[in-house]
Amino acid sequence: MTAPEDGISRPPTTNGNGAVKTLAIRLEPDVHAQLSLIAQLRGSTITDEIKNALAAHMEAAKHADDLMARADEALADIERDAAARRDALSTLFATPESTKPRPRTARKDTGSSPGT
Repeated sequence: MTAPEDGISRPPTTNGNGAVKTLAIRLEPDVHAQLSLIAQLRGSTITDEIKNALAAHMEAAKHADDLMARADEALADIERDAAARRDALSTLFATPESTKPRPRTARKDTGSSPGT
């Protein structure tokens, strides 16, 4: 059960996938009072105000050059790690025949050309 701003316990709500994550944050009393007032004036809830602020923050983060550069670095790290794990698995489960270099074979010419 969750305890929303009004203090009444309710079962957790779900998103389209059937689950949500709960996050508890600590606010200074003056920040909470201001946020509560903003929500009340908008006919909203504190939770909705926080969700809207987070959505705007994440949208802005998508366009931050420094964050994009860090994301590129993280992707490169993931690719390097995946390659190392792939190599380790290949080495671990390799059969003696799979470790030998494959002989190159010449392709046979069938004598036909495209379009004939």
